[in-house]
Order: sequence, then structure tokens, then C-alpha cells
Amino acid sequence: MTKETIAAKPTVLLDIDDTLLDFHKAEALALAKALREMQVDPAPETIARYSQINKQQWELLEEGLLTRKQVLLRRFEILFQELGLVRSAEKTRDLYERNLSIGHYFMPGAEKLLDDLCGSYALYIVSNGTGSVQAGRIASAGIGRYFEKIFISEEIGYEKPTAAFFERCFAQIPGFDRERALIVGDSLSSDIRGGINAGIMTCWYNPGNKAPRQDITPDFIIHDLAELPGMLAELFPG
Repeated sequence: MTKETIAAKPTVLLDIDDTLLDFHKAEALALAKALREMQVDPAPETIARYSQINKQQWELLEEGLLTRKQVLLRRFEILFQELGLVRSAEKTRDLYERNLSIGHYFMPGAEKLLDDLCGSYALYIVSNGTGSVQAGRIASAGIGRYFEKIFISEEIGYEKPTAAFFERCFAQIPGFDRERALIVGDSLSSDIRGGINAGIMTCWYNPGNKAPRQDITPDFIIHDLAELPGMLAELFPG
């Protein structure tokens, strides 16, 4: 595909975790295996508590209050402290990330969505995930072929939702036009706030009917990925 062809198409930026691939399912299975390897009982309540801690740490990263390195270790340090256990957070992180990078689970309708959008839009991935983990999951899912480029914050040098992350991405998109660009993601604090910071249109994918936030207002909301092609056709006619 030539640069001219790419530039002529609207740009659609897609998040990975819980937008295209089911992160929570993958997280639970990868964590359970890692905990077993660390001789810790992967009880459902432990898995659920880790998920809460993990989400909190990534939100602190998005606010600029933690570094990526701190997030990747603190989530396990806090979990083990709460469990009253002495375990290596670094070793657990390595085991968890190795497990997480193997295999994938699609969100409902994700495969059809990519087939429907491919060819009509210039598709890009924008993710805050760890580079090696996301590379493994994307390869396992076989979806790399749909995208012109894959932008991972660890490799870009900035995190979503900073404007700097998006500016670095935009600089690598041939003929990029903010007026013809949209970001789609499940996270208000990362994807939607990031799109707002970057001055592009935003679409919140909210399959679980999460409560909105008064301080972050998306341009569009969908509850099913099947809604997106029709919305894009209306937004970018012809």
C-alpha cells in the first residue's frame, strides 16, 4: 500500500486490551499460572483483587504519578503484602508477562470488525501495554496484517493519554489529518482522554454499560463492535 493510498483514507486508532482482545480473561489465566509457579494459591478472590490493584496502578501511571517500571512491580508487591506473603515481585512479573504473551482471546465481534474496516480505513493500534506482551498477543491473534503500524507506549516513550504519545504516533502516519481521525477504546481515562488531549474524535466502546464520567466526554459511544462500521460510514462518507 502506498503512502498516498494510506493518506487518502480516514485514520482509525484502535486500543487492544478489552477493545480487540479480552484482557481480563487472559489476565486471570496468566496470573493464576504465575501464582501457582510462585507457590501461591490462585483463589478467585486473589485474582479479582489483583485485577483491582493492577487497574489502580495503571490509572496512576496515566495521571503521571507512577512510572511504568513502578507499575509493573507495585501491583505484585501490594498483592503479596495484602496476602501476608514474601515473594519476589520481579520474578512474578516475569512469569506473568511470559504467560500473558502466549495465546489470545478475541472480544465479541473483533475479528469481523477488522475484516469490515480493512481496506476502507487506515488502521493503527495504540496501546499502553508492555511491548513484548502485546507483540506476542498480536502475533497469536494474527491481526498484525490489518494494521499500517502498531504504536506501543513503551516503544514510543510516552503513555496514553498524554498528547506527546499521540504526537509521536501522528508523526509516523503519512498525510495525517486530525479532522479525519478517530480513536476507539474501552478506557475513558486512557483512550478517550488521550483522544481529547490529541484533538481528534473519540469513540468509547462500553459493552458493560459502565457509568460515564462528567470530566471525560466521548464524541461517540458504542456498546457493540458491530456498531462501529456503520458509524464510521456516516462519519466519513465516500
